[in-house]
Amino acid sequence: MNSTAIKTNQTPIILSRGIFDLLKDHIKRKKLSRYNELKLELELRSARQVLRRELPETIVSIDRKVKVRELDSGKEYTYNLVAENKAKRKNNTLSILSPIGVAMLGYEQGAELNWEMPEGIKSYLIVEVSALDS
Repeated sequence: MNSTAIKTNQTPIILSRGIFDLLKDHIKRKKLSRYNELKLELELRSARQVLRRELPETIVSIDRKVKVRELDSGKEYTYNLVAENKAKRKNNTLSILSPIGVAMLGYEQGAELNWEMPEGIKSYLIVEVSALDS
């Protein structure tokens, strides 16, 4: 697949150093489709790394509640993103390493993104990002 066909956002994603390293490791484990692997590699090349305490509150990261709209269908979903070992359906939490979790990490509220899902490449709008209620 030609990486020029993969569109990244004009604004670089912003990640804490720990999440940046986690995503690099996720790529190495070959858990992504080729499209998503190339897209994530491109995003990480221009990503801005910050300390976790310096991460703006409107950036999708671990322990954040994210409302996202699928642009084709208009359906909205809310995800409570947590560490992989804390994700439990009964608690309505989702791993940051789930397909949609990985897709959204580092993006800011208001950003649009594309990610390959089992049904094909989907476009999303990040409607709202807030701290996860403890």
